[in-house]
Amino acid sequence: MRELSVRRAWDGIRQSAERIDTATPGDRDRAVDALRAFAILGVVLGHWLVTALVADGGTLHTTSPLQHMPWLAPISWAFQTLAVFFLVGGHVATRSYSSARARGTPYVRWLVARLSRLFKPVAAVLVLWTVTATSLLLSGADLDTVRTLVKLALSPLWFLLVFAALTAATPLLTRLNPLWPLAVVLHVDLLRFGLGAPQSLGWVNLAAGWLVPYTLGAAWTRGELDRPRAGWILLIGGTAATAALVIWAHYPASMVGIPGSAISNLNPPTLAAVAFGLAQCGLALLLRDRLRRTMRRPLAWAVVAFVNLSAMTIFLWHQTAMMATTATGLLAGRLPGLHTSPDGLGWVASRLMWLPVFALALTVCWAAFRTYEHARPAGRTGRRRSRVVRAHRPSSGAAALERRHV
Repeated sequence: MRELSVRRAWDGIRQSAERIDTATPGDRDRAVDALRAFAILGVVLGHWLVTALVADGGTLHTTSPLQHMPWLAPISWAFQTLAVFFLVGGHVATRSYSSARARGTPYVRWLVARLSRLFKPVAAVLVLWTVTATSLLLSGADLDTVRTLVKLALSPLWFLLVFAALTAATPLLTRLNPLWPLAVVLHVDLLRFGLGAPQSLGWVNLAAGWLVPYTLGAAWTRGELDRPRAGWILLIGGTAATAALVIWAHYPASMVGIPGSAISNLNPPTLAAVAFGLAQCGLALLLRDRLRRTMRRPLAWAVVAFVNLSAMTIFLWHQTAMMATTATGLLAGRLPGLHTSPDGLGWVASRLMWLPVFALALTVCWAAFRTYEHARPAGRTGRRRSRVVRAHRPSSGAAALERRHV
């Protein structure tokens, strides 16, 4: 009986996946969605693996296994995937803007439509954490603990602000050569690391550093990166430059920030982080054809479609899911891999076992807040549309994916 139920459930999943696959327009570049899903999930898993909340008496403070075990730096190479997200974002935004211009859509209307998809889900995060922080402070919680939790919960917002600024500037960036922002990053690092300029100058790279993959995405739209040669140049050149900067210029090997480290490759982006991003972008471009073939499989495409439809919800709530698990776990005491110091392989093994629990907590957050990522129907037309959505949910999901390019 149990095997029959499992088989029926599996058949239902497969049929739904096939309907989504059939409803997806044939001219959609599924590799773009696959790369975006990879980038989002890479960031989520990276944060869950390299961020540790250590319970010390009545307080919680953040640390990282990379601080205690620097030889684990390759983990950051696998999961620091923001450059791929900006590559895809630049490609989709410039393509969308070109289409809007061809249709005669005003710039302001185009921009409002795109930014609303980014920032509507943010309101729920801000409200919940405002209430949570206030409640914790009124209950006498340690101020440093509250600051740590709020900082972790809201840390994804810096990324959205940068992405929104680049999106707003898309009309000015459609023809910008990526070498120009790369040159800015090079000179900023030369000034602050080689000539003693103030370290605050590095924040110029917060825009310039992410402009590099974003404008590469625009070059992709223009067809300048269609040949495999472009991908190989970016991959080999970026890898060689990153290795040289780490070995001879003594940039950190980790591509994410480490608490207590004098230099972070990410906050703000350094030349090493940008060079590493170029290598990632090259690899992403080389994988496009293979991803397109893989995405012809209905189940693989259904998973990618789901992640894309829920991208902002997943991104905004993944830190909250981890912290909710950590806070709940305190009721059972100080648990390995959850509240202990990440100073050995035992912690790594324990943390890996907590990942499914984090995923479950994130699923709860997704179920509670996913509606903020999608516009609610209004009026008679909205009610009619809701009935259509309920009657044809898989097809409407594919249609929603076609409309959304966050």
